Amino acid sequence: MARTQADPFRTPLRRGFYDRDPRKVSRELLGKVLVRREGRRLLAARVVEVEAYLGEDDPAAHSAAGRTTRNAVLFGPPGYAYVYFIYGNHYCLNVSCLPDGVAGGILFRAAEPMLGIDEMARARNLPVDGTRDLRKLTSGPGRLAEAFGITRNRDNGKDLASSRSDLFLADDGYRASRILVTPRIGITKAADRPLRYVIAGNAFVSGKKPA
Repeated sequence: MARTQADPFRTPLRRGFYDRDPRKVSRELLGKVLVRREGRRLLAARVVEVEAYLGEDDPAAHSAAGRTTRNAVLFGPPGYAYVYFIYGNHYCLNVSCLPDGVAGGILFRAAEPMLGIDEMARARNLPVDGTRDLRKLTSGPGRLAEAFGITRNRDNGKDLASSRSDLFLADDGYRASRILVTPRIGITKAADRPLRYVIAGNAFVSGKKPA
């Protein structure tokens, strides 16, 4: 039987992948593929930028104030989606890391669209006639979440390591040739910590492009 383009995107990364220091997971998430299955439709984008958040000792992390109803996913098992609403207008996707009971997570900041580009454009109210700027689809955490239809009600607490999940990360064999590590952006607390990881030279990285 002939293989289809979507074949590499059928199997989620295993839970053990996330059960590690967020800094190590961040590096290895670059190049992986974020997948959303909607019936027979498939959305896929390659992760090109993430930020690590280190738990209760990290002033910028949502877990810094301790466990609450809102941030409970970060204190739970690894490999679960933590989705929050920010600035009153967009959602952000994170994944929990480290063992159950230990807070840690990673924010997905940008991805490079691969499959379902028209569907992403519609979700973002952008043109689908070829005149669109692809960077506006998934460059930035809010854009990425909107393009994939990610919301707190729909996805918070979703198991990204489950084969039954409609949202997960997959590995199609791609490996980044060069990874850059920079201070985090878009925050004020602990903003100088080098916890932002990007694929060097990728056009879909958000914000100011690192050298």
